[in-house]
Amino acid sequence: MIKSVLVIDDNKDIRENIAEILELAGYKTFTAENGKKGVEAALKEKPDVIVCDIMMPELDGYGVLHLLRKNPEAQNIPFIFLTAKTERSDFRKGMEMGADDYVTKPFEDIELLNAIEIRLKKAEVVKQNYPLSENGIHQFLKDAKDAGMISKLSEQYSIESYSKKQPLYQEGKRPRYLYYLVKGKVKGFKTHEDGKDYITDVFSDGDFMGYPALIEDKNYDDSAVILEDAEIMQIPKEDFLQMIYGDMNVAAKFIHIITQNVKEKEERLLNLAYSSLRKRVAKALVDLNGKYNEPGSNRPIEISREDIAHYVGTATESLIRTLSDFKAEKLVEIKEGKIRVSDPEKLKNLLY
Repeated sequence: MIKSVLVIDDNKDIRENIAEILELAGYKTFTAENGKKGVEAALKEKPDVIVCDIMMPELDGYGVLHLLRKNPEAQNIPFIFLTAKTERSDFRKGMEMGADDYVTKPFEDIELLNAIEIRLKKAEVVKQNYPLSENGIHQFLKDAKDAGMISKLSEQYSIESYSKKQPLYQEGKRPRYLYYLVKGKVKGFKTHEDGKDYITDVFSDGDFMGYPALIEDKNYDDSAVILEDAEIMQIPKEDFLQMIYGDMNVAAKFIHIITQNVKEKEERLLNLAYSSLRKRVAKALVDLNGKYNEPGSNRPIEISREDIAHYVGTATESLIRTLSDFKAEKLVEIKEGKIRVSDPEKLKNLLY
């Protein structure tokens, strides 16, 4: 789909030159000769990006930005100021009002085109309807990285190796990193007052870990330990927050996904309370099978019976009896102690 750009500038030569550059680059272009006409054009045409001069008659660039940010139909359109003024106070004023970027005159064609392309990429990330799940978070962060919002992610930080049973973080401790699981398996768990553990999550390749405590600026409310040898990228807390909260639209999107994911975990805990043991075990096996397998593959679930029991919220003996029933019903295979899900769909849709 062809993207559109509105150019607002009182200088005819500059306005027409920018329009020509943009049209040659494949953009559909609209122009306005002053701020008042620019606001009218923005509301009528709904461009994908607005490039606007600051010093203009009728209504200056700040006035244009102010009016558009107040209008629900135009408030999210990326807005780039075009200005010859380089005083720091002018840049700060524009950014505080909600401008997305500046291009200073005189400018190279490629500089303007790059600024527009970056804004379009970021706008797509904000508009995208990401699944309200762990996968949605991972896809959002990947897209944000591809759009240049968090470019440090894969360029600056080393990947550390962790061994099986090695702790990653502990309940009650202050968070220092966002963890990205490059390879391996990690379990999250809580410890009851009686000393028993129950699993809150199982992380696999591509998962981010530890973000709720970072976002909410609180101590960890669970612990994490390595289930199988893992490679993990550690992103310092300060850098992560700076990357994510550098753009309020991005921050709002991320928090929305996080909040919905918390609701999903609450639903899982409700299922533990009200579902039959068979359904609880079936759902746990489906969840874990998804963690251990890409679409089309069927690796065994290499996790202990005790850990699965903690994940389900039942005694290990009860889990073993249920697994034995599932094996007899040909829903799972058990060889050398390892569980392989034979029929994920049947398990997922188990009636009782």
